[in-house]
Amino acid sequence: MAPRTRRSQRRTEALSRERIVEAAVELLDMAGESGLTFRALTERLATGPGAIYWHVANKDELLDAATGAVVAAALPVEPATHAEAAELAKPAESPDSPQDKIRAIAFGLFDAIEDHPWLPTQLALQLSRSPWGSVTPEIFESIGQQVRALGVPEGHWFTAASALVHYILGATGQNAANNASARTLAPDVDRAEFLDAASKAWEELDPDDYPFIRAVAAQMREHDDREQFLAGVDLVLTGITALHLPGEQGRTPPSEPKRLLRG
Repeated sequence: MAPRTRRSQRRTEALSRERIVEAAVELLDMAGESGLTFRALTERLATGPGAIYWHVANKDELLDAATGAVVAAALPVEPATHAEAAELAKPAESPDSPQDKIRAIAFGLFDAIEDHPWLPTQLALQLSRSPWGSVTPEIFESIGQQVRALGVPEGHWFTAASALVHYILGATGQNAANNASARTLAPDVDRAEFLDAASKAWEELDPDDYPFIRAVAAQMREHDDREQFLAGVDLVLTGITALHLPGEQGRTPPSEPKRLLRG
């Protein structure tokens, strides 16, 4: 029995948790959450289920670990070196500014969600179901450190960071949903044709009922998803700096509306 035990130990050591998570991400990318089963995982890793259960207890733990691994890889270690964010930074900002670092974080998550269509659902679950897990604190810490570096008063750190986190995850999630929907179109229909058809439909709406929609129809046709995403990040950043930073058209944040007292 001793030799068999030693072989089993060597096999378990060779099959690391990292390799299991990597294989899980590969399966999720290919077939989504429904394609991630322990049977498919054992086949992909050429091992038995016992070796996998040694490292992960169940599918939920595996999904959490896969989500954490993708997010950790997406968040830049040195956000200021992110070339695209640096090129799009406003001229008045330094290349190492908190705004630039937030843009880099946003782009990292945007790309990760675009590359992993299953990720938005798992991120939403992480934020709502287990905010004490590894993923939510990691995202909030990355954004929150830059909010703090902006000079936002401590009493408003959570609100400012939350606004950025929820915009970034919401916008990237919607973009992922759009991409998933586009993949269901007929093979001969591309994104430009789809947007052109949608834009024409908007332009034909009743001008009395939909004056705004008709006015922006052409912009919807011509927009670039990444540029629009960054513009949204900048809108949130502009609001944060305008509300909280002295010397940048700062003003006192509006107080909460008074609640009506009921007799």
